[in-house]
Amino acid sequence: MLGRVDYAPIFQAMKDFTADSVSHPQDQLWICEHSPVFTLGLAGRPEHVLARGDIPVVPTDRGGQVTYHGPGQVVAYPLIDLKPRGIFVKEYVYRLEEAVIRTLAHFGVTGHRVGGAPGIYVRLDDPSGHAALPQRPQRRVPGSPAPQPDFDGLGKIAALGIKVSSHRAYHGVALNVALDLEPFLRINPCGYAGLKTVDLSTIGVSATWDDAAHELAAQLQRLLALS
Repeated sequence: MLGRVDYAPIFQAMKDFTADSVSHPQDQLWICEHSPVFTLGLAGRPEHVLARGDIPVVPTDRGGQVTYHGPGQVVAYPLIDLKPRGIFVKEYVYRLEEAVIRTLAHFGVTGHRVGGAPGIYVRLDDPSGHAALPQRPQRRVPGSPAPQPDFDGLGKIAALGIKVSSHRAYHGVALNVALDLEPFLRINPCGYAGLKTVDLSTIGVSATWDDAAHELAAQLQRLLALS
């Protein structure tokens, strides 16, 4: 657990750790929260930052668009080698999402995947309901385009973005616990205009940052076989 740290030094530390496999042969899991920051992924478009105000914008080398990190959000960075696990990128993303889904279940919340939109979502009218979403990921013909995501009635509670270099993964996943959600109104979250962002607090779940952080860490350790 790293506590609250600025984003830029952690970003650089992740790149340094991943690039030096000789000095850092062991996988690690970093858990932290960040001071307020907007981060732009490789596909990020500056116009999706609508009003940055006094919050810095940091370009990164992860996948995805723009998101916000701030106090009250659990951010998990698994720094792992996928090759010895026999895990490909699609399976790795699935396991990150599954760790969030299991963490939410621990707090009585049902997390959902949405086809074509990485991350985890909850039903705003029934956060604990188990009914499957009509827009859940479906098997599709190889080579066919991803479906247009349907966020009707949903709020995004966790975002993810990763980078894989020579089979070694960094960046990770962020779970909203109890934070100021106003900065999400200053961006198109993950590139989607009007996408509602929620945290555990706004859907009626009282959980501390420490409780959520320890549960998410435990789930990631199980699903990624981290010692």
